[in-house]
Amino acid sequence: MQVIITAVGPDNRGLADPIVHYVTQSGANLHEIQMYDRDFEQLFAMLIRMEWPAEDEPISVLRERMNQIGELKGLKIRVWARDEHDRPPRIALCTTYRPEPALAVLRDIRDKRLNATVPVMIGNRDSCRGIAEQFGVEFHNIGDSKGVPDDDKFVSLFDEYDVDYIVLARYMRIVPPRACWEFAGGRIINLHHGVLPSFPGFRPYHDAYSHHMLSYGATCHFIVPELDAGNQIIQQSTFTVHPGTPLEEIIQRGEKDNEPRCLAEGLRRVVDREVELHFHKVARVK
Repeated sequence: MQVIITAVGPDNRGLADPIVHYVTQSGANLHEIQMYDRDFEQLFAMLIRMEWPAEDEPISVLRERMNQIGELKGLKIRVWARDEHDRPPRIALCTTYRPEPALAVLRDIRDKRLNATVPVMIGNRDSCRGIAEQFGVEFHNIGDSKGVPDDDKFVSLFDEYDVDYIVLARYMRIVPPRACWEFAGGRIINLHHGVLPSFPGFRPYHDAYSHHMLSYGATCHFIVPELDAGNQIIQQSTFTVHPGTPLEEIIQRGEKDNEPRCLAEGLRRVVDREVELHFHKVARVK
């Protein structure tokens, strides 16, 4: 069974050794190890992707052992296996203003085009609360009056609802690096409202328009710590406009139709195990 372990905490000596020693001595086949030392934050972060002999030791026991190591070393260690439970993957939908991407995901689940469940929606604004209520999904607003999110609450909700994937459905805030590491290994999926890598940033429609583009698009990609966002592309969708089309019309077409379609298809590819993240690259599984 494929298992991903992430460990994050204050930097110190000998943090990786007990984790690697335990899993190798228990018969794990290591596929990937990454370690980063963020000097300016004095933060240690590690990811292990491995094949775990679950028939010899259940994931629950492995998790207990890792928690013991974490307490000893001052680390937050997470053990995640997509196949640990006999259920569809659980998704946390994160939103700010735009309702269409989250609505597309919820409709695909309702209509059985996407084999997943959404136990929670999280927003730094209340704009999408009505959609959550419409589909019977619990909604939490983690933003203050200016929309500044409580990042600690953000992470605690992922644990509280035991989610497998975190989907940033036009969530217009930066996920802090520590949270990216805690859920590394292809568990955070972002919708960017532009074609990457050509048009990053917060105003990709405007940037593309200033270059007199006739094609506009959206990108669904994995979030990866330490690297520029968007290189780990899962799905891209584009549409073409006639010369002279007003920018407002282009943005409306993108937001109402193209972006939701891009996110829904990208998420389906992840849920259906067509793609995974290996060594910061999107790998074809099937």
